This record gives sequence, structure tokens and C-alpha cells, in this order.
Amino acid sequence: MLGKKLSVMMIKSKHGRLKSHQQCLKGLGLSRIRQVVDVIDTPENRGMINKIAYMLKVEEV
Repeated sequence: MLGKKLSVMMIKSKHGRLKSHQQCLKGLGLSRIRQVVDVIDTPENRGMINKIAYMLKVEEV
């Protein structure tokens, strides 16, 4: 059972951000502005999303 999925879009650049915030983007599979990825809604992914919420647009799929 996979559970819910989240559609995550990067809306701000990673340049000039904290290294840990850049690593969160990499962990979610994001590398370009306006890139969209679908991730499984797990506590680990939610934590990364919450940490960099100012750079993302998130929707439930």
C-alpha cells in the first residue's frame, strides 16, 4: 500500500540558500525552478517539505 502522494513544485531558486535547504531539494528530487515531482506522503518527506516550504508549492494528488 503506497498511501497518499504529494505533487511538489519548486518555485524559488536554490542559489544562495542554506546548504541543508539545498540538500532537502535534492532529497525530494528537485533541481530546477517549475520542476514538478510526485513524492509519497511520509513523515520524512513532510519534514523536508516543511523545512523549505517557502520555496515550494505542494498539492495532494
